[in-house]
Amino acid sequence: MDFRDARLNTLYIKSVDPDNILIVCLYVDDLIFTGNNPKMFAEFREAMVKCFEMTDLGLMSYFLGIKVDQQDDGIFISQKKFAGDILKKFKMENSKPISTPVEEKLKLTSDIGGKKVNPTLYKSLIGSLRYLTATRPNIVYGVGLLSRFMEKPRDSHWQAAKRILRYIKGTLTEGIFYDKGIDVNLVGYTDSDWAGDRETRKSMSGYAFHLGSGTISWSSKKQQVVALSTAEAEYIAAASCATQAVWL
Repeated sequence: MDFRDARLNTLYIKSVDPDNILIVCLYVDDLIFTGNNPKMFAEFREAMVKCFEMTDLGLMSYFLGIKVDQQDDGIFISQKKFAGDILKKFKMENSKPISTPVEEKLKLTSDIGGKKVNPTLYKSLIGSLRYLTATRPNIVYGVGLLSRFMEKPRDSHWQAAKRILRYIKGTLTEGIFYDKGIDVNLVGYTDSDWAGDRETRKSMSGYAFHLGSGTISWSSKKQQVVALSTAEAEYIAAASCATQAVWL
């Protein structure tokens, strides 16, 4: 069908010219497609039905736990149901909401002498939160920070994770909105701290890319080397952001 691999195992693109583009995304036995030519949609749908036993669910409204609300003025993606399920699973559905996911200037350590926490329970919570970051870039820093302590979690880490749940409780309906009426210019932002990890003295890099009104790519990671100055930490973060910009 003349598709080309988009260098991702799940994404394929058919492009005749700028006015005739079809993009197909696969995940196991689920398939979604989009583009700018309804005729190509019909041809692709007809070809797939001939080759495979398929059910056409129509306009996408839900995919891999992500709700897709297609409105006249744009598209809004969110994970309200999944977020609510996390709160229920960890008995935080009646918790008091809080305005920020992470305490200001929070510096967590291994806290070897602290009260131990069930590692399986902790991993389950952090894993759930990591999936929630698919539409919630505002919690990616905190979740990344807490992911460092998966093997030997302590109560200080658990309390910080519960704070993120309290933040989610107050922001259940939040997600990402892609406004149809805004120019789709790609804009990236990046920043870093310096020696934020008290144990390794490594810094954190972060970036976020917007396409039009919505964020499309984001990251918050500990740098692989020890930066010897704030300037070096900023350059490392900028380099990471630049490589992502080239890929996008």
